[in-house]
Amino acid sequence: MTENISYWLMKSEPNVYSIKNLEKEKTTIWDGIRNYQARNFMRSMKIGDIAFFYHSNCKVPGIVGLMEVTKLNIVDPTQFDPKSKYFDSKSKKEFPRWDCVEVKYLGEYEKGLSLEDLKNLYKPNELQVVRKGNRLSIIPVSISTAEEMKITLGKFK
Repeated sequence: MTENISYWLMKSEPNVYSIKNLEKEKTTIWDGIRNYQARNFMRSMKIGDIAFFYHSNCKVPGIVGLMEVTKLNIVDPTQFDPKSKYFDSKSKKEFPRWDCVEVKYLGEYEKGLSLEDLKNLYKPNELQVVRKGNRLSIIPVSISTAEEMKITLGKFK
């Protein structure tokens, strides 16, 4: 079964959107991505793919929860909203530049894995988030690394 599932790591700043927000809402669209490589990673996702929820740009960045991709190819509405910080004046409704996926909450881990933990466990060629200078908000995770991380992360709260 896992051979058809791809794994991802998706970052969000907890002061903007946290695992607690997702827990409360149950599902959300992963909007506001304005990097073509990250967008293309989203475009390659499939329903049922699993993503590690990663809190970034905070005191202790790291993996805090797990999500599942539930819908694909959603036009990102923030690109058309002039009041949004994700507004893109070059994107047209007939040819939108930005799309997103919907994810659903699967759980928050009792004890997450901090970036420091991840750096101690994985080499840069095993997990892109530990590479120096990595700034992508969405990155693929190999099946073997994902399975190891799920074991290390353990139970949900």
